[in-house]
Amino acid sequence: MAPTRHFLTLMDLTPDEIRRLIQRAIELKALRQTGTEPLSLSGKSLAMIFTKASTRTRVSFEAGMAQLGGSALFLSGQDTQLGRGEPIEDSARVISSMVDAVMIRTYSHTDVECFAAHSRVPVINGLTDEFHPCQILADLQTFFEHRGDIAGRKVCWLGDGNNVCHSWMNAARLLDFELVVACPDGYEPNPTLLKACERFVRIERAPENAVQGTDLLVTDVWASMGQEAEQEARAELLAPYQLNRQLLEKAASGALYMHCLPAHRGEEITADLMDAPDHVIWQEAENRLHTQKALLEFLINP
Repeated sequence: MAPTRHFLTLMDLTPDEIRRLIQRAIELKALRQTGTEPLSLSGKSLAMIFTKASTRTRVSFEAGMAQLGGSALFLSGQDTQLGRGEPIEDSARVISSMVDAVMIRTYSHTDVECFAAHSRVPVINGLTDEFHPCQILADLQTFFEHRGDIAGRKVCWLGDGNNVCHSWMNAARLLDFELVVACPDGYEPNPTLLKACERFVRIERAPENAVQGTDLLVTDVWASMGQEAEQEARAELLAPYQLNRQLLEKAASGALYMHCLPAHRGEEITADLMDAPDHVIWQEAENRLHTQKALLEFLINP
């Protein structure tokens, strides 16, 4: 019997698997638009455990399971014994005996790793403080739809070297593209990960230099969940890294820009870019649904 596959970071997939997932997501998106998508997860169930609040993650996973004929159970941290001190190992053994997959959105990445180590079914990282791989699958689908394969391209990350940035770093080494992380001193991504990705990822302090010739600009909020007390200090340091029209014009002709949402207009991205009629951010958000459906099929029905 094949070992259980999990999706805790992008590194749990091969480059070929990522590309096949993206192609399947594009197929499922087209089938959804014609009302002919398959009931490929009929009778299957997904447990969704949230200790971090969510809009897109919950809606996309819950709707995705329903659209493929399955069902999803929402469990907040306080709805389970995890919120009352039950060991993660015990919860993993019990919950995974009753469902076909588990999605967890929480703070500590080690908690998700521990749950997966004791789960008999696939575990999906819906977000941790260290990684957000589901978001990058949607971002990649969006790029592939508009510009084709990302191999050999240049991507610029603007702002804090956070969990989304970490997942973009993994994507760079898997799919063979250049990632320039534009950030101030003290806001670099994880140094161990940076070392592992050094052939594909570099730090650039000056945003106007970082975006030169880039095919895609990506940003995120300056204070992630749990960092609200640092908002003012972060805003001052990260202000030069705002994604705005002046910076976009220094990128390659036809460069795309993305934001994983929710966005703070006037902070990490200007209102005119968020409200532009031709950006791909809303498509990027919708693609969470399609890539996660492809991922669920891949993990539950390998």
